[in-house]
Amino acid sequence: MKRVILFKNGTEVNGKVVLVTHSLEELLTSAGAKFSVVAKRLFTKQGGEIDDLKLIRMFAEGENGFIMTPSNVDKNGAYLIDRSPTYFEPVLNYLRNGQLIFDSNVNPEGVLEEARFFGIESLVPQLETLIQSNQRPCDNVPLTRRDVVKALILTPYTAELRFQGVNLAGSDLSRLDLRYINFKFACLHGCRMVGTNLSWCSLERADLSHAQLEGAQLLGVKMLCANAEGANLRGCNFEDPAGSRANMEGVNLKGADLEGSNMAGVNLRVATLKNANLQNCDLRAAVLAGSDLENCDLSGSDLHEANLRGANLKDAAFELMLTPLHMSQTIR
Repeated sequence: MKRVILFKNGTEVNGKVVLVTHSLEELLTSAGAKFSVVAKRLFTKQGGEIDDLKLIRMFAEGENGFIMTPSNVDKNGAYLIDRSPTYFEPVLNYLRNGQLIFDSNVNPEGVLEEARFFGIESLVPQLETLIQSNQRPCDNVPLTRRDVVKALILTPYTAELRFQGVNLAGSDLSRLDLRYINFKFACLHGCRMVGTNLSWCSLERADLSHAQLEGAQLLGVKMLCANAEGANLRGCNFEDPAGSRANMEGVNLKGADLEGSNMAGVNLRVATLKNANLQNCDLRAAVLAGSDLENCDLSGSDLHEANLRGANLKDAAFELMLTPLHMSQTIR
């Protein structure tokens, strides 16, 4: 049912909200009761007399009675629903033959509010269906770089920032300082983190498959059972001068590219490195016990004091090794 605002005798104050009922006579009776007068006629703001309820949108001002402003119409006779252009972002909406027509920039939720306000109930189901079809499940939408930067700015440096289980797939987080953040179980599939500082982060069981981590800082990182299959880790630094060692036990680095990375002392126990590129890596004192290095290229790498006990070295390449290896109990 429509609601209109009445103003008495040309004033712009003390307006009264009145329901538009079935006839103009009933509306005049209600208006008179609101203002304790006998209401005889209704006028537009420009002085035109209103003689049909279909033209009424809201009461404005007038003389010798009450006036109402009818809904504006375009050259085709379509009614404009434009109560708040800002609310509609700021496109006017048209009602033609019971069908709502608007362009892609219109906010359908705002139109729904207008339809309910003006009593156009026939459009409500159509608009509700449109709104539901436009909505995406928020839980599945990956966070963007802007979302991450905003979280970094709003979080005090003394507080722990947690992205556990968060979806960041495909986001560009290059060259950001993300130290000490909890990314446990997070989805970082295809994420671009070139030159990003991920030192002392928890990436346990995170999905880093096909992520771009070239030149990233990974000092003291925890990547237990993480999936980094096909990831680009060229030139990464895992060695902490203070002695904190990266723990990558059980990590999946199948087909990953780690060429030229500094991985001294890193724990890669029972890790999967099948078909990985480990050329020219610093693996001094690294723990590779029980790891799968089948068809892995370790040419030019430094494996001084590395623990290879029980590792699978089938078809692995060891050309140009810097130091002699002790590979007893390995699978060759």
